[in-house]
Amino acid sequence: MLSHRESRRMAESKLTIKVGPIEFAGEGEGSWLSEQLEKVLDRVPELIAIAPLPRAPEASGSSEANGPINGVNAKTAETLPAFLKSKNATTSQVTKFLATSVWLHDRTGRARLSTGDVAKALKDTNQTKLTNPSECLNKNVGKGFCEKDSTGYFVTDPGRESLEK
Repeated sequence: MLSHRESRRMAESKLTIKVGPIEFAGEGEGSWLSEQLEKVLDRVPELIAIAPLPRAPEASGSSEANGPINGVNAKTAETLPAFLKSKNATTSQVTKFLATSVWLHDRTGRARLSTGDVAKALKDTNQTKLTNPSECLNKNVGKGFCEKDSTGYFVTDPGRESLEK
């Protein structure tokens, strides 16, 4: 027969899981731990969207390489402000919305975005906000640069190409 201490030790579980930059570690009774993990897994897409990603090593010795990694694009290792500037998307709100959407798609890998995602990304990277993100989306849809469906919207290939001009 097991003592109370041995019985309790057997009921305890340990778990560590890492999804991109999100890591969950827990220890406790199996069913409780399972509930906590479920809560974390339900929020992984949201957490990945806001979690900073590690910066790729840069060849130059610029001070930016040693600076904060807040808002770094996983594909390009560009901050959102640098990406907007490189796409000449700092003055037109419609273009700024489109460029921010491309940056978010590339950074998060999410198939669909919401206008709130764009507003949050701009706020989180200390950029000026859009007056009406929904109107910006609708104008981009009208140009064929974005498409909406029941789960959100995405940037089309013509939308991406328009930023390269």
